[in-house]
Amino acid sequence: MPLAAPPRPIVPLAVAAPLSTAAGLLLVTAFPALAWWPMAFPAVAMALVALAGRRVWSAVLVGFLFGAAFFSVNLLFTARYLGPIPWIALSGLEALLTAAFAVPIAVAYRWLPRLAPGRAGRLLLLPAVVAGLWTLREQIVGSWPYGGFPWGRIGVSQVNGPFAEVASWVGMSGLSFLAVLLCAMAIEGVRLSRVRRTVAAVPIAIVLVALLLVPQFPTTDAGSMRVGAVQGNGPAGYFDQRSRNAVLNAQLAASAPLFGEKMDVLLWPEGGVDSDPTQNPATADVLSQLSRRMDAPLLVSAVTERGSRLYNSALLWTAEGGPLQTYDKRNPVPFGEYVPDRAFWEPFAPDLIGLIGREYTPGTASPVFDVNGVGVGLAICFDVIYDDVVWDGAAQGAEVFMFQTNNADFRGTDENLQQLAFARMRAIETGRSVVNLSTVGTSQVIAPDGSTVDELPVDTAGHMLTDVPLRTGLTPAVVIGPAVKIAVGWGSIAALVAAGLILGLRLRNAKKTPAPEGTGA
Repeated sequence: MPLAAPPRPIVPLAVAAPLSTAAGLLLVTAFPALAWWPMAFPAVAMALVALAGRRVWSAVLVGFLFGAAFFSVNLLFTARYLGPIPWIALSGLEALLTAAFAVPIAVAYRWLPRLAPGRAGRLLLLPAVVAGLWTLREQIVGSWPYGGFPWGRIGVSQVNGPFAEVASWVGMSGLSFLAVLLCAMAIEGVRLSRVRRTVAAVPIAIVLVALLLVPQFPTTDAGSMRVGAVQGNGPAGYFDQRSRNAVLNAQLAASAPLFGEKMDVLLWPEGGVDSDPTQNPATADVLSQLSRRMDAPLLVSAVTERGSRLYNSALLWTAEGGPLQTYDKRNPVPFGEYVPDRAFWEPFAPDLIGLIGREYTPGTASPVFDVNGVGVGLAICFDVIYDDVVWDGAAQGAEVFMFQTNNADFRGTDENLQQLAFARMRAIETGRSVVNLSTVGTSQVIAPDGSTVDELPVDTAGHMLTDVPLRTGLTPAVVIGPAVKIAVGWGSIAALVAAGLILGLRLRNAKKTPAPEGTGA
């Protein structure tokens, strides 16, 4: 069977460039604060239309414009205190990575229709590879460099929509794949005008019905845990003016209304203790007295020092002292909580790099505390956007998650709501309740289905006292999530490489085969 002719771009570059830019801007609206989840679908479709049929350098341009438009707005919160340089650097890096991964998507649009021009190839194989490559780009951006930055995943944008429950089966990467697959299939269905519309609509309808009708995977009711959670709204920002122990005192003041209440644990946010209680006897005594007054253990957070190393730590503290258990943040923020390759980067922005005086060490401990027989899964701020921390917590016995965070450096931006979307998706993905507690808000108690049980508004001191549902049993997302990421992401690369090899062989054979006599060739 002869090879099909190389496909032409759907739109000329003069149209593709602004179309891709508009797609990036439209995708921003799918994320908080607007959270218009349906907008992710036309945005992805526009981005794919702009890429389809492009050669390498035009694909790089189109991909860069899409990435720059999306990330420069979505990550605008990074300029809140440190000015434009970190914002430009981070959004620029994400745009460059998006540009690089636009190339294999464009190559898939050029190669696969030549090898598999039939209905199955165009409506199933091509969209699956394109969706897999998009998801692989999310995975690579979320893991490289310096641990990556898994912000802006398509799956997270769907937390408010009817497709979110699918994440309990395939994880956020699987949900990203299915959302992009739906868009890519719809594009091919429109392009294949020679195929009857009903035939083209069948696979699209199957994916859509699966997204709509697959229920959340059920986990098992294990009772409840009465949790006191305190949002002190203290001066917890990096540049906030504060007196000694100002954040600790704000947390203590906001905890006072809970005196005399029955609870199983009192939760404080990341950075709620502004001195190291493992080294400071006065701070340790304050925490022990508070635990005695509450008649409950405390789950607090502080910067701790062990030898020459600093850690961002969650600590379980009781009236007898502590810490009984310690979890250290696995994923400190690069260029926020430490500077990787400081000697290399400092000459580029010495004033900014010089502001980051501390160097937090990544933790290695299990992200689960045993709180009077209840497994409490942990993630500290930036940790929540990494799959492995949360999946490990569920697999190691977490019956509820408690996420401690400090959003004080991003007051007045959408950052806290974007992070909260991750927390809500983690609840759905694992089938566990989540208590997401910030120093300054927004804080929420989230049910296993992602709905809000209790809430504290932003920039408000207050507390929540909530009977939080407990769950046992592992969702498929936790069990097979790593395999799904490998199959979807790296499987798409393997398919593309195989397509390239086959196409190369067939082109070589076509050149070697002499033309039949009498054809006039």
